[in-house]
Amino acid sequence: MNTAFISSGSGEIPVLIIFAPTATGKTATVGHLFSDNVPSFFSGKAEIINADSMQVYKGLDIGTAKASGEFLSHLPHHIIDVCSPKEQFGSGDFVRLADLACKEIFSKGKLPVICGGTAFYIKNFIYGLPITPTADEETRKLLQDKIKQVGAKTLYEELKSVDKVSASKIHINDEYRILRALEVYYASGKPLSSFELPSKARTGYKFLTIWLYREREELYSRINKRVLEMFDSGLIPEMRALLKQGLTQEHPGLQAIGYKEFFTSGENPYEMLLEHEENSDFTNSDRFLVWVSEIKRQIQRNTRHYAKRQITFFEPLADVFKIDADNFELISQKIKDFTSVYLT
Repeated sequence: MNTAFISSGSGEIPVLIIFAPTATGKTATVGHLFSDNVPSFFSGKAEIINADSMQVYKGLDIGTAKASGEFLSHLPHHIIDVCSPKEQFGSGDFVRLADLACKEIFSKGKLPVICGGTAFYIKNFIYGLPITPTADEETRKLLQDKIKQVGAKTLYEELKSVDKVSASKIHINDEYRILRALEVYYASGKPLSSFELPSKARTGYKFLTIWLYREREELYSRINKRVLEMFDSGLIPEMRALLKQGLTQEHPGLQAIGYKEFFTSGENPYEMLLEHEENSDFTNSDRFLVWVSEIKRQIQRNTRHYAKRQITFFEPLADVFKIDADNFELISQKIKDFTSVYLT
């Protein structure tokens, strides 16, 4: 039966949110449910809004486990490949683009599905952005000059001294968020962490939030396996191509897990990947193989730690249905119940 979604009497847009830590199987789940080439009740009735903070970057495909072109041809995605790895992309950008995407998708009679593992994107979309003061240009300029002179690690330590809570949620190399947190502190005299999210969900939407769950041991095993598959799929050539574009570890895209480890594994990646590009003997040498092995180990470790942080950050969210990631029947039934009043 050909069905479409219609506006409710309240004018609310129904939005399905699917959250899961990395390597849980989010892409497989939405494909199983919504692709136009699968035997599902919802086949062709939804479009996906990406809520992975690193899949927004062009050229970061293998290291972010971005869906293939073939997959995307059967299930349209929004907020993928929208900016250069040299550009910052934050929660405000996500909420703005996701708002536009939800309206566009629903206007076509389809269900907007926000899917990803960046919990603060999802929280900010549901509740809205906290209202924080705007830093004056002089303060911003002083902090930007300072980070160029002394580096992100020094300013990170400065942030820890004034706002431990925010610092605990920010990576030591994430210059954009370090600077923003310090801007807020020096503009207001209060830590960024003191500016809380609104306590009620934003109006104009009706949310169903599903958390795809796997046991910790199983999740970690999937993470370790995925990292090995990334290398088999060409992560090293992808990283080489990014370096050839002039990207460095200072750029936001290469601060992502899966890329930053090339800079922290004991060798110079420019030498290892560019200077020896045509030297097959070198890429089979013990030095190169040991380096790659260390990168794999670090990515696996960092991804496991990140998955744990994703869970911790998402757990306090209210009104979430926690469902086994392989229980497609229950997941599908929850979505049917949620959308029944919108179908025509």
